[in-house]
Amino acid sequence: MILALALIYVVFAILLNSVGTVILQSIATFGVDKPHASMLEQFKDLTIAVASFLIASFLPMLGYRRAMIFGLAIAGCACVLMPLYPSFGTTEFLFMCVGIGFALVKVSVYSSIGLLTNDQIEHSRLTNTIEGMFMMGVLAGNWLFSTYVDPVNPANPSWFNVYWVLGGLCTVVIALLATSQLDESEAQSSEASSFASSLKEMRGLFLRPLIYVFLISAFLYVLIEQSFSTWLPTFNNEILKLPNTVSIQLASILAAATAVGRIAAGQILRRVRWSVLLNVCVVGMGLVVVVVLPMARDVGVRPDAGLLNAPAAAYLIPLIGLLMAPIYPVIISVALSSLPKTQHAAMTGLIVVFSALGGTLGSRITAIVFSAFDGIHAFYFSLVPMTLVLIALFFFKREIDRAAVSGPAAIGLVPVYNSSSLPEKALPESA
Repeated sequence: MILALALIYVVFAILLNSVGTVILQSIATFGVDKPHASMLEQFKDLTIAVASFLIASFLPMLGYRRAMIFGLAIAGCACVLMPLYPSFGTTEFLFMCVGIGFALVKVSVYSSIGLLTNDQIEHSRLTNTIEGMFMMGVLAGNWLFSTYVDPVNPANPSWFNVYWVLGGLCTVVIALLATSQLDESEAQSSEASSFASSLKEMRGLFLRPLIYVFLISAFLYVLIEQSFSTWLPTFNNEILKLPNTVSIQLASILAAATAVGRIAAGQILRRVRWSVLLNVCVVGMGLVVVVVLPMARDVGVRPDAGLLNAPAAAYLIPLIGLLMAPIYPVIISVALSSLPKTQHAAMTGLIVVFSALGGTLGSRITAIVFSAFDGIHAFYFSLVPMTLVLIALFFFKREIDRAAVSGPAAIGLVPVYNSSSLPEKALPESA
């Protein structure tokens, strides 16, 4: 079952994070402009947000394993339509279906982690493993798509054939899920039996100070992450004057850096307080933007530009992933492991909603600035949400400290595991 969860995240990582590549290819193949192409991000993220909000609390009754199978089936069928009916409208429909599928899958995966683990340490380790596999899927996806892009004629629709491979992967994972077992009895005691009761449960979570501060932090983080991951291929192509294929391949450095950063963070957090590490990471992200972006100015066209002789900025900008890496998994693990397992679906629903809204807003803002000015100004704009993340982390730490001093009841949290609070010093061992 754990293998199935990991492979689900690999498949959806490829599909979701292909939006940057598909935007680049849609501009070349269909002739759409940047703001129009950026609508693909909204088809994906807004669908995720709406679907997660509507279905999160009902999933325990449907069954997490069954919901994951449905999510993969929806995405797989949409993949098959892409090479059969290639058009920008089909592409929009694809990302809408992927959004619905991912809403079913992400809520189910995060809720299943609570069922497959026995304490906070196991929960955090498995969460980091699953998130690490997601980044490996992003890395693999960039190279997979680049093999189907015609380097001589980027407008060639041959790149649609990659979706036959992705549809096949969905089928393989569905077969693996169908032969796996998951005891969901602990999650089925949820009292959410109607839409009204589901809304009440989510509202109860949202009114807790620690939870809404966490959700704001997650929203801002994803806003920054999606700005870079979605528009980095186009940045490489238009600002650094690299061919489409090379632009996509070099963008994979961001995913690789994020995967390495999450692995390294697990070791660093054994010796460094989580709040110190996250604040250093955010400040470091800002320094990368300020120091590296000037290198991207006035880059000339080079006919021999390739993977090994691209401008320095093409290799340095994606390294921001090393610094972004620890933020999301650490704060998510704290939020989920502090709640009873029957509330994991509702909490994950809120996480997915705010993450999706942050992703679509970040991509849209970047598209508008990119189109009105250029990619350098668009990436400079990320300094604004980075500053807001620092502020949100300050309040997040304050709520964690209050919980440690006053106990979970003071902020409405119910302890699940054998610990009386969520002290900061416990996080390095679990992260």
